[in-house]
Amino acid sequence: MESVQATLWVVVMLVVLALLFDFMNGFHDAANSIATVVSTGVLKPGQAILFAAFFNVIAIFIFQLSVAATVGKGIVQPGVVDTHVVFGALLGAIFWNVITWYYGIPSSSSHALIGGIVGAVIAKSGAGTLVSGGILKTVVFIFVSPLLGFVLGSAMMVIVAWIFRRSRPSKVDKWFRRLQLVSAGAYSLGHGGNDAQKTIGIIWMLLIATGYSAAGSTSPPTWVIVCCYTAIGMGTMFGGWRIVKTMGQKITKLKPVGGFCAETGGAITLFLATAMGIPVSTTHTITGAIVGVGSTQRASAVRWGVAGNIVWAWIFTIPASAFVAAVAYWFSLQIF
Repeated sequence: MESVQATLWVVVMLVVLALLFDFMNGFHDAANSIATVVSTGVLKPGQAILFAAFFNVIAIFIFQLSVAATVGKGIVQPGVVDTHVVFGALLGAIFWNVITWYYGIPSSSSHALIGGIVGAVIAKSGAGTLVSGGILKTVVFIFVSPLLGFVLGSAMMVIVAWIFRRSRPSKVDKWFRRLQLVSAGAYSLGHGGNDAQKTIGIIWMLLIATGYSAAGSTSPPTWVIVCCYTAIGMGTMFGGWRIVKTMGQKITKLKPVGGFCAETGGAITLFLATAMGIPVSTTHTITGAIVGVGSTQRASAVRWGVAGNIVWAWIFTIPASAFVAAVAYWFSLQIF
């Protein structure tokens, strides 16, 4: 325990830094929630942002804190985490988010945070202090979540096409402009429910390490939960427009029916992962679903070069954020 050495101001600073990451998570990942509904013209950008932010926040009432428990207690062995590890983890994640936002690359804030935790912990005490089970299921879902999004998105598109095969295109478009509000709301719920909990988990990890929360506690303090859901909602309201353009326009051209199928497939994936306590990438999930929808039309409907660049960003996320986190961990030892 570090409760004696850790001064209150350090803990407060790290909580503020964690909430800044949470805000950036919402800002960076706003595209996941609103890109499809904006690109299909169902909602104007300003309307879509408020819509998504609202559902991000009310997810607090719907999901249990299984993902927060995984991040807070299931990634690193008890007693290893200290203020320096948390500082390094957050700096690594924030650095990667800023870089990928600047270049308009949809990457995973979730995996940037996990990579940051891994890098800082390895810098302190080596890989042996990581919890292999928690790391393994997170890494596995790097591949499972976009694949599941792809399968569900394409399956939804095939089912809908068969059901409405005799309907006029104008009538189908009218129906799915309304239904896409439902699917976009569901996806935003899944986004808030999974992503806000990652920041809850790291703040909980910090409070346990510094003695401000009991090691045997079964849930984090209420103020942590409220602050994290509010921060991600505020971040979504500011929106990362560079990434919205990539997600909504550059991968494939979507109509309301396609947007509905992509969001529904993605939402189902997020709901399942959150129920299982697995921190997944909402970016990976919706990208896989969008590609799945586009591929049901024809392979050439998907701009595979853009999709390939996104995959490369996914591959580099954990090692890049881990490296920066290790450097930041060493730097923090010099300053506090």
